Amino acid sequence: MKKLDKGFRIPSAAYTLTNKVIKSYKPIDCAPKIGDVIYGKVMTLGQHHSLENSQGRIHTIHQGTKALFVFGNRYAPDYYEGIIPETKDFETVDLLARSGVVGKVLSKSGKVISPTTIKPLGYVCDANGEVLNTLNHCLINPKSKEKKFPRAKLILCIGTAMNSGKSAAATACVYALSVNEKEVRASKVTGTASLKDILSMNDAGATHFSDFSFLGYPSTYLIEEKEAESIFNNLDLKYANNKDNYWVVEFADGINQRETAMLLQSEDVRKRIHKLIFCAADSFGAIGGLQVLKNRFNLVPDAISGVCSSSPLHIKELSEYTDIPVFNSLNINSNELFKILSAPRSRKRKETAS
Repeated sequence: MKKLDKGFRIPSAAYTLTNKVIKSYKPIDCAPKIGDVIYGKVMTLGQHHSLENSQGRIHTIHQGTKALFVFGNRYAPDYYEGIIPETKDFETVDLLARSGVVGKVLSKSGKVISPTTIKPLGYVCDANGEVLNTLNHCLINPKSKEKKFPRAKLILCIGTAMNSGKSAAATACVYALSVNEKEVRASKVTGTASLKDILSMNDAGATHFSDFSFLGYPSTYLIEEKEAESIFNNLDLKYANNKDNYWVVEFADGINQRETAMLLQSEDVRKRIHKLIFCAADSFGAIGGLQVLKNRFNLVPDAISGVCSSSPLHIKELSEYTDIPVFNSLNINSNELFKILSAPRSRKRKETAS
C-alpha cells in the first residue's frame, strides 16, 4: 500500500468520492469493473488535454500529470467507442472522456486524433484497503421507493445522435419554464460523465440538477436494462415528487443507441412523459427520426429542436413533412416555448404512446 502524491486531480467521473475516503493505492491484481478507481499519470497527450473536476473546473494536463481515473465504457460516435479491459494485463489505458473515464478504445471518429494515454499506478483504496468503486458511493437515496401520482411533469429531450442539440434544447426548456415562475429540476439519465450539460441547465434556472454520476456511474454504456431503469426511477423519486414542478430530462446520444432505446421502450419512462422534445442536426435527420420514433417506439414528439432549429431553410424543409412545432433553442422565444411545455398532454400523444 502506498500513499498518493500531493496535488493529484480528482475528476468529475469520481464525483461521489470525497477526499476522506481516498487513502492509498495498491498494485492492480485483478481485472477492473465499471466504477473501479485507479491512480495514474498521463503518459502521452492525444485528443484530451484537460480534466474536468467535480466543480466543473477544467484543469490543463501535461505529460506526467497524476490524477484519479474511473473505469467505464463509452459510446460517442463523434469521439470514441471504448470498453473496460477484460484482464488485469494492461500497461496503459486510454482517456475516453475529459471527466476522467478510462478504458480501451475500440474505434474512433475520423474527426478526432488518438486518445491521451494513462499509465495506471494502482487501484485506489479506502482505509480498509478495499478498492474504491464509485458505485459504492451514491449521493442519491430517495426516502420512498414507490412513486406517488400525480408527479412533476416530465419534459424528455431526445435526438437523432450525439451533438444533435439535445442539451441546448433541454437548457432552453428549463429557461422557458423558470422565467415563467415554474420550479424546474433537471437530470441527464444516460451518457458519459460530464458536468457541462447539467450545469448549463442549472444556469438556466434549474433549482436542482443531477445525472447518473450522482448514483456512482461513470457512464451508462453497456449497463443492464434494469440498471438504466433504476437510474431513471431513482432520479424521478428524488427530484420529481411535486406535481406542480417540472422535471427536464435528457437521454444521451440517439434514439437507436442501446440504452436510450431500452428506456424509450420502458413503461416506467413512457407513462411519465408529459412532453417529448426531439432534436436533429438537419431537416432530413429530423424527418427520418420521426419515422423511427413512430415505427419503432410508437412515439410522436410534441416539438422539434436541435441544431436544425437554427436554420430557416431546415425549418422550411421540415414543414413540408410535419406540422409539429419547431423551436430555436439558441434564440429562445420563452413565451411560445412555455405554451408548448405547459399545455395539457395531447390526446394524440396519449393514443400514440399507449
